[in-house]
Amino acid sequence: MNELVKLDVNEGIARITLNQPKAYNAFGLDMIQTLAEMLIELAMDKLVVGIIITGEGKVFCAGADLKWLSGFGKSYGEGLHELSARYHQAILEIGHMPKPVVAAINGIAAGGGFSMALACDFRIMAASAVLQQAYTTNGLSIDGGGTFTLPRLVGLARAMEIATFDRPISSKQALSWGLVTEVVEDGQAVKRAIELMNEMKRVPLSSFAASKKLITDSFNTSFETQLEKEREVLSWCADHPNGREGVEAFLEKRKPVYT
Repeated sequence: MNELVKLDVNEGIARITLNQPKAYNAFGLDMIQTLAEMLIELAMDKLVVGIIITGEGKVFCAGADLKWLSGFGKSYGEGLHELSARYHQAILEIGHMPKPVVAAINGIAAGGGFSMALACDFRIMAASAVLQQAYTTNGLSIDGGGTFTLPRLVGLARAMEIATFDRPISSKQALSWGLVTEVVEDGQAVKRAIELMNEMKRVPLSSFAASKKLITDSFNTSFETQLEKEREVLSWCADHPNGREGVEAFLEKRKPVYT
């Protein structure tokens, strides 16, 4: 396994650690391709119920490795075109993941690291950590789905402010703007992410996956179409073993035991 990305699985929780601390966990082609492949495998691993993404050391991820880009041997545009293809595959895998994905933001998340964190279902942020889109300051434009997730999290006006001025965003601001789920003491982001994941184990994955897909798809459908999708998925959940167990447990006044 490429040690630029580390994987540890414990009690059904997979922890992915971006492991290039000397380069602020910035990703080149090998690193991001490894991450994408890892996510594909974890999606199909029946023993894994959730995924945590974090960074080694004091940084979450500084985005694309510009030193890698400078040594790519072609134009910057060609390099980023190839790199973003692999990066976007990883982002899509996070979005399509039928299991919860939590970003444990242990330090600065900038550029592609910022967009990657936003792509996750939940974000736990260390108190001293900082978010920054960091693209426009370097003469670039936002990728990694950031232009999709950002306005949906904070609204159009705030998204334009972040995209235009590129000011560092503190954990306090991030929480008040709805960019993160929770802020914790430094050094506690991964621990809290594990606690959150254990809380989510009480919810059957079938219900989580169905709700995640419905919410994600809602931005591309009319209200009437969304209602019909909700009816179809609700019926599917009700006939799933977890759905039957949930209803029967409620009627029998006992705790459900989900598979």
